[in-house]
Amino acid sequence: MAKVLLVDDEITMVQMVTELLRTEGHEVHPFTNGVKAMEALESVQPELVITDLYLDKSQKTFGLEMVTKARALNPPAIVIVVTGFGSIETAVEAMKKGAYDYLEKPFKLDQLKLCLQRALSYNDAISENVYLRRQLKKKYQFNQIIGASSKMQNVFKLVERIADTDSTALILGESGTGKELIAKAIHFNSRRQFAPFVPVNCSALPENLLESELFGHRKGSFTGAIQDKKGLFQEADGGSIFLDEIGTMSPTLQSRLLRVLQEKEVRAVGDNTPSYVNVRVIAATNEPLAKRIEDGTFREDLYYRLNVIEIHLPSLRQRKDDIPLLVAHFLNMRGEQYGGVKFRITRKAMQALIEHSWPGNVRELENAIERCCALCFNNVIQWQDLPPNIRKRGTEVEGDTAILADQNAVSTSAQELKEEDFYPLNFGNLAEPNNPPLTDGNGQKASSRLPSIGQSDPNQEINLKSFLKDQERQFILRTMAQFGGDKEKAAEKLGVSLATLYRKLSEED
Repeated sequence: MAKVLLVDDEITMVQMVTELLRTEGHEVHPFTNGVKAMEALESVQPELVITDLYLDKSQKTFGLEMVTKARALNPPAIVIVVTGFGSIETAVEAMKKGAYDYLEKPFKLDQLKLCLQRALSYNDAISENVYLRRQLKKKYQFNQIIGASSKMQNVFKLVERIADTDSTALILGESGTGKELIAKAIHFNSRRQFAPFVPVNCSALPENLLESELFGHRKGSFTGAIQDKKGLFQEADGGSIFLDEIGTMSPTLQSRLLRVLQEKEVRAVGDNTPSYVNVRVIAATNEPLAKRIEDGTFREDLYYRLNVIEIHLPSLRQRKDDIPLLVAHFLNMRGEQYGGVKFRITRKAMQALIEHSWPGNVRELENAIERCCALCFNNVIQWQDLPPNIRKRGTEVEGDTAILADQNAVSTSAQELKEEDFYPLNFGNLAEPNNPPLTDGNGQKASSRLPSIGQSDPNQEINLKSFLKDQERQFILRTMAQFGGDKEKAAEKLGVSLATLYRKLSEED
């Protein structure tokens, strides 16, 4: 229910509306004096204000002042103005100043209730939007992006300095270094944060489709244009547009983009009338544009328009000090997905990760960690769990066991690891998601955590066949956990038929 401030100089009307609102469960603060009502705005902090436009002849501008002050609150209040016959023009003016709606006297109570419901629903939607935007901003704050190395700290300092400007930015970096993440950090830390952020991969579409996507088109402008379409520049109006792989854009589109940057207007395909747009352009490329300029495939004047602020993202091999931080972050993410599992990694496995050249950068590292989490035993990532290209010719690393055909031997080695064999990672507190418990083929609750062989019954006979069957079963259950228990998706991921999945889940040892 809402906190409502009500002001009108007709005491009968105030009493009637107050009784109605309190019956509906709202907290009402009624006033017949405009000055006192204005003074109460700050202390009451209402969610909704219902105000008469004119309290008396001496306060002809009262309603407009109330609208202005109510909308200036933090958070701003929703305002419904009440007007008498013949003052509709003033009501329209109040709407221009931010009032949500107006009611003309005399009005019915049902009209008021309907208007009130619409206003509060609108306020809930706005509040939810603000909350989500705040969450996005929190996600893309600079301290949320992993990187303690001096190179990344320099990037953060530059981004923080330029975030709240409208200057175009060009982000340079190899594929997988996080160019879009930096672009989002720029947007969500700027005054444009509540407007759209629109990412576009310029290499993903052919020239004619990309032109239509960026600038829109008019109905009938080409075969298949069955209706008008708003372009992504217009969708991003007031916010930011991120043009990834800008170097792949054709010369024709480069000319059109140059005009947008110069004139701040776009013209849809098949339209003769341009539209003004207020958009900040952030571009990115994984290849030097200077070479494309020399080849004549990229416009030099566009390059200088885009390259007002240049941001260089270092490759992962240039900031290897950040690898342990990134590993901890990705292990934390996977642990949450597996229902609160705490993964650990050995020192030798971490050393192999640090020594790898990482041509795919952070994206390659994330994929490698995902693979390790899926294949490791007892939630411990060892050297043999790493992808083959990272294990360096498949040789055994001292302190970790090499890949053996006898998987029981691998598991035994995991139990023999000492505390000093593990790399110390600070995971923080793993979230405990409220996911519904998974069940196996017999309807029993299944855990996404791998069983500890070392804690099994010492009298139980464990042979290789039963051990491998148990590990296969646990791997299936863990894959199902990734898809929220969806067996069909899990079967597709595992590369087996749904019938095979059910059979393996129901098999007895």
